Amino acid sequence: MSETTSAARMQRILLPTDGSEHSEGAVRVAIEAAAKCSSQLFALTMVISNPEVEALAPEIVAKGERRAREILDGVEAKAKARGVTVERLVRHGQDPAHQIVGQAEKRNADIIIMGRRGVRGLARMMVGEATVRVCGRAPCSVMVVPRDGQLPKSRILLATDGSSHSEAASALAGRLAVLCGLPVTIVSVILPNQSDARRAEATAAVERIRSSLSNHGITAEATTVEAVRPETGIITTAAAKGADLIIVGSHGRSGLLEKVLIGSVSERVLGDASCPVLVVRSA
Repeated sequence: MSETTSAARMQRILLPTDGSEHSEGAVRVAIEAAAKCSSQLFALTMVISNPEVEALAPEIVAKGERRAREILDGVEAKAKARGVTVERLVRHGQDPAHQIVGQAEKRNADIIIMGRRGVRGLARMMVGEATVRVCGRAPCSVMVVPRDGQLPKSRILLATDGSSHSEAASALAGRLAVLCGLPVTIVSVILPNQSDARRAEATAAVERIRSSLSNHGITAEATTVEAVRPETGIITTAAAKGADLIIVGSHGRSGLLEKVLIGSVSERVLGDASCPVLVVRSA
């Protein structure tokens, strides 16, 4: 189990928020995490604008800036009540994902904690475009929190497919389990058409992780489940085990493109889970 997984330390947390209801869970979890870990919290919000608007309609930009201040005032008040100091970040532009990733790089963030979608997301999408792009491009791991999400208090579910990309997720699950004092369930989903060799490989993979976590004093159990779709097996197992945090790798056996494609296992888990999902960036 890695001793250097930065997200588990959570010393530098970036919280993007647009002030909408979709950000409420992320704000709550980020502040709780910062209080628990004595972290530096960066709260980021956007003024949606471009040079043309700024030149021809400065009153619109001014209105956006006032709204940005109100949003950050609200975050700061909630953080202050928990003894957490906030560094306020306001950025202008039209691409929230670009700004979030850029600020994560600039601030050397250990983790980004954000909502599933914002006011600019399409209503038909459970996961907003900006969230998807951040998960695919961020230099660090990203925790995506639904509106009612909380910092985990019961159990961590680690989903693994046995690939090298799962190793970073396994290390982070172990560090968070120690930090939060939680048990871990490791699950690998087997598809109906997969071979006996793949089934044996899945069983060996979860048992290997269970053994590693147990050797570090973590209560862990390993299981394999059969499902038509991987995300279905992950979500069902999380519900059955009472897990309130799901950890997945940002890439799987087939790999994902930079933007984390619509229809990927990770994104479908993000959209369907009722608890926070931590998408772990592999090195």
